[in-house]
Amino acid sequence: MTRVVVLGDSLLDVDLEGRVDRLSPEAPVPVFDTDSVRVRPGGAALAAVLAARDVGEVVLVTAVAADAEGRRLVELVSEHCDVVPLDLRGATVTKTRIRTDVQHLLRIDSGDGVTAGTPVTSAVERALAGADAIVVADYGRGTTRHRGLRALVESGARMAPVVWDPHPRGAAPGAECALVTPNLREAYGALGGGADALVPAEAGRRLLGQWGTRAVAITQGPAGATVVERGRPVHVVPVPETPVTLRTGRSDTCGAGDRFAAAAAAALGGGASVTEAVTVAVDHASRFVSAGGAGSMASVDRGAASSRVRRPSRSCSDAFALADRVHRDGGRLVATGGCFDLVHPGHLRLLREAAALGDALVVCLNSDSSVRRLKGAGRPVLGQDVRAAMLRELDTVDSVAVFDDDTPTRLLERLRPDVWVKGGDYRPADLPEAETVRRNGGEVRTVPPLGDYSTTKVVAAIESHHEAFRGRAGLGSEGRNP
Repeated sequence: MTRVVVLGDSLLDVDLEGRVDRLSPEAPVPVFDTDSVRVRPGGAALAAVLAARDVGEVVLVTAVAADAEGRRLVELVSEHCDVVPLDLRGATVTKTRIRTDVQHLLRIDSGDGVTAGTPVTSAVERALAGADAIVVADYGRGTTRHRGLRALVESGARMAPVVWDPHPRGAAPGAECALVTPNLREAYGALGGGADALVPAEAGRRLLGQWGTRAVAITQGPAGATVVERGRPVHVVPVPETPVTLRTGRSDTCGAGDRFAAAAAAALGGGASVTEAVTVAVDHASRFVSAGGAGSMASVDRGAASSRVRRPSRSCSDAFALADRVHRDGGRLVATGGCFDLVHPGHLRLLREAAALGDALVVCLNSDSSVRRLKGAGRPVLGQDVRAAMLRELDTVDSVAVFDDDTPTRLLERLRPDVWVKGGDYRPADLPEAETVRRNGGEVRTVPPLGDYSTTKVVAAIESHHEAFRGRAGLGSEGRNP
């Protein structure tokens, strides 16, 4: 199992989405009516969450403030990976974007936090020592200028490839890096005045000499990436001709660099060559942007307006048609699965939390034969038609798709959900269908069980009460008086 460690500066991103259709009576300025408030991890925290799509284990090493924003940031990231905190001097950096369906209107930045220069802890040392790949996500907030952390990265590079995503205000990447991933503007900025006249290949060659690293991949948005590697010809990796269809009216590239670096590190950690890793990273980043970028990963802030503002019509009962419609309209498709035999409070919680993660929820339901293979004779208690009908009556469920296999892998290949949610004490890495979801650009989440509920225990309780009743009534096992 590949273990990726992400080291860098983390931010909290807030998206205010709404509409502008009138002017203020107090001044000639537009009035923004908020429809939803979404929060999501940013910076190194986003890179860690994205890396968790590709590998089984991720550790985030980042500075965290003891404020409400810092606690919220850790809460968001902890759903996907472990967090090893560093000391942050100041307040959590928060970037609030105000936008409508048509355009971004304004960004408000707050927080002055920088990584403190305190000594690194043994937990940080252990995290980096056990890495199969390291991502340095520099957002200019001091992490890459910390001498102790730089020394640990240099030491870790002897055992694991280091992918460095640089920032104009950060320190220069070290010679120990296997790959540095600036975008074209960052590459020109690092080279100084007049560099913007260079073609990407020449810019990459100069950066290779300037930084002393083993390889540089200059990302160029829709033009893909240019790879310059020591001792090898320059290689241009184009964006795939058939990426996931762009689903939103606005193309949001926020987070694309993090997606690229995370995917490249995961590939290198798994034994890929630099060119192979960059090819994987270009594909993943293009799919990520096409799916809505970092904004599509945001969670609804508690107490804010519901995010399910584009919920499709419930008359769209066919799951495939629903999935196609949600993708076409730029929505966020969520899927969950299970037997749902005798629905109990644990099921209801799973469905409620899954529905809150997107615009439409499809339930992948095990058929009767599938349940019988998984649960044994006597199950299901209710047939698949009855179970499906009950689920469709719930407000949280938009469609139900029945499958006959032991796992929903083939069904998920067709649905291509943005989020796959599973209930119970599962780890995403242990789910056989997780790789299919991630390969198609989706993410995997788990919802912890609620209490001690399970259909098996409900059935056992019913049978126990039934036998007790029969005993009190003096009935034999065949329903007659003994």
